[in-house]
Amino acid sequence: MHKTYIIAEAGVNHNGSLELAKNLVDVAVEAGADAVKFQTFHAEDLVCRNAPKAKYQIKTTEQDESQYSMLKALELSGQEQVELQQYCLQKKIEFLSSPFDLKSADFLMRSLNLSTLKIASGEITNFPLLLKIAQAQRSIILSTGMSTLGEIESALALLAWGYLFSTEDPKPSMNCFEKAYFSNEGQSILQEKISLLHCTSEYPAPFEEVNLRAMQTMRDAFNLPVGYSDHTLGTAVSIAAVAQGAQIIEKHFTLDKKMQGPDHQASLEPHELAALISGIRQVELAIGGRQKLPRQSELKNRSIARKSLVALKDVQQGDVFNEHNLGCKRPANGVAPSYYYNVYNKLAGRDYVEDELIEL
Repeated sequence: MHKTYIIAEAGVNHNGSLELAKNLVDVAVEAGADAVKFQTFHAEDLVCRNAPKAKYQIKTTEQDESQYSMLKALELSGQEQVELQQYCLQKKIEFLSSPFDLKSADFLMRSLNLSTLKIASGEITNFPLLLKIAQAQRSIILSTGMSTLGEIESALALLAWGYLFSTEDPKPSMNCFEKAYFSNEGQSILQEKISLLHCTSEYPAPFEEVNLRAMQTMRDAFNLPVGYSDHTLGTAVSIAAVAQGAQIIEKHFTLDKKMQGPDHQASLEPHELAALISGIRQVELAIGGRQKLPRQSELKNRSIARKSLVALKDVQQGDVFNEHNLGCKRPANGVAPSYYYNVYNKLAGRDYVEDELIEL
């Protein structure tokens, strides 16, 4: 069984404060996460000034505030992110971030030298962003919320071309992308560089719209590592995803659900994050292999829990064994009850007293 890579998604739950961001790192470390992930963006490059907020954002933030104003207040400066990455290094947890614009991707790759970038679901059709990352030869964890299989395949085709060809090569085109994707080299580089995350892009995501089995569909369709980015309330769905073979789990967390901000209410609090990671590690141990064999811990219980053939009452030599004098009782240190019909209607070879083990 592989060890699930657990990403504690801090996102913008630092509310624009480096101090709160560091506190979130501490929580992720204490909970046992493998990585803590933030979001890197410039509001002016991410959203138009008049772009509306999502319904869940309206509910959890100031109603008369624009999406641009909301996001602008949630930015961390480049220097703050450098300091945050260094803090993660000190705390021995991997720093990850999702870029939402070309400048941010460039910063994460050049200034922070990240080898892996997480791509949010909303960016799966952002081909300039994907191409820039692929041509820099960075690994990608690609969320697929709101996507069809066709859209995922198109993104993978572009990425295959980006990994294989530099900016000096012929102009990008869908035809070039397809050729790269269908090639052995393209498939090989995708295997090396890409992981996919199933996701339902709603906050919180309704349980009836999670559709966890789509993970297997994606795994079968693309032959790539697949995980789950969880926007549901609670921890049950993430644990179920691990039981279904998720190799990566991403889950939002916060210091306090009552804090002001767009994502706090749909996030786990510190004790819940710790419980989730503990549950995932337990499930990993429990999954095991496909063989159905007795486990070492249960072998000692066979003689106690199973039964043996016994005389239900005194039996004389020559008596016929039947349902009145032949039965099955614990312990299992004699002939197994599976031999019952080998003895039934046979003559007793010797005398037996009540509860004495029958011999073949």
